[in-house]
Amino acid sequence: MKEATTSKPQNLSINSPCFDHGNERTKIRKEFSLSGFFYSCTTDADYMTSLVQLLIKILADGQFHSGTELGESLQVSRAAVWKSIGKIEDLGLKVHAVRGKGYRLEQPLSLLDRQKIKSALDAQVSAQIQEIHVLDSIDSTNAYAMRQLQEGKSVPVTSHYSIYLAEQQTSGKGRRGRTWVSPYGENIYLTLVKQFETGIGATEGLSLVVGVAVARALADLGIQGLGLKWPNDVLHNRKKLCGILLEMTGDVSGLCQLLIGVGINTCCRDEVMQEVDQPWTDLYKISDKRLDRNDIASATVSHIVRALDDLADHGLAIIMNEWKALDVMEGHTVELRSSGDSIKGVARGVSDTGALLLETEVGVQSFMGGEVSLRSIGRNDS
Repeated sequence: MKEATTSKPQNLSINSPCFDHGNERTKIRKEFSLSGFFYSCTTDADYMTSLVQLLIKILADGQFHSGTELGESLQVSRAAVWKSIGKIEDLGLKVHAVRGKGYRLEQPLSLLDRQKIKSALDAQVSAQIQEIHVLDSIDSTNAYAMRQLQEGKSVPVTSHYSIYLAEQQTSGKGRRGRTWVSPYGENIYLTLVKQFETGIGATEGLSLVVGVAVARALADLGIQGLGLKWPNDVLHNRKKLCGILLEMTGDVSGLCQLLIGVGINTCCRDEVMQEVDQPWTDLYKISDKRLDRNDIASATVSHIVRALDDLADHGLAIIMNEWKALDVMEGHTVELRSSGDSIKGVARGVSDTGALLLETEVGVQSFMGGEVSLRSIGRNDS
């Protein structure tokens, strides 16, 4: 049998019995640690959630671990391990159980690690990060961050960022009310929150800037062949790789907070993505490599922060040539849909303020973002 690859927890404290598995009373720890993670549990539900998280961390290597090995590592009974395996499967992760070998995940996971992400940021970016939150399973990083702001629990000071990442989103948010499919441990679900004192005017063209920043981050990780679709999709060979959702709260003409939501497909199972109604791809399909999600997260945060610095210092013009070079819609006949209305024309790039330029029967018209959808029909080079 394979030897355990994870060191046993240290500095454990045992409390009174709390679980009843049939006739077996299982003593559980209310405080325990593993590989630098510390959990303090005040209820049985908290304990169960933490135990599931720790088991996922052990099983993330994709190797077999016996029930005995897992129980000894976490100092719980095999019955408690078995119950937690069921909870892992409830998260959508497939666990293979083989007699004589134990349990393993169907595929390895690259789990998020706050310290790895933080240490990979350069000094310029790190100085602007007020806090980094790595969450387990939540509704969505944008929704969670919005609640933190509205409840006054986490408001970044001006020119600083609060960062939220999650292993899973149960109600991931896409544009126009769509759901962003967000399986556990497979993609990047990220929200950056920044406070502005000058209102919504400071965010003009920001969707384009963030798109360029994400493309730069992925290029740094070796991903080539990227394109941008106005206003905020990152594509690879015309398949969606990344979506961007911008939200704002506060005074539109004064003190306000901007939420920049970024979802990047890193390694998606086909069966999980069946409900997605448009061509999609992921980093694994593109590169044939399982990139570390911490590297992807840190690169994305770094490039977005630096791009917003450039926007503040130089305006939108600083990224326009780069955006135009990545524009996949230029010269294509397209249809814009918004609020039940539609208009067809030829995409002619974007304006100096980031609006879509569309050549129609009445001439070239400009359209801002928001609830506008863009669908490619064909190419027109005339």
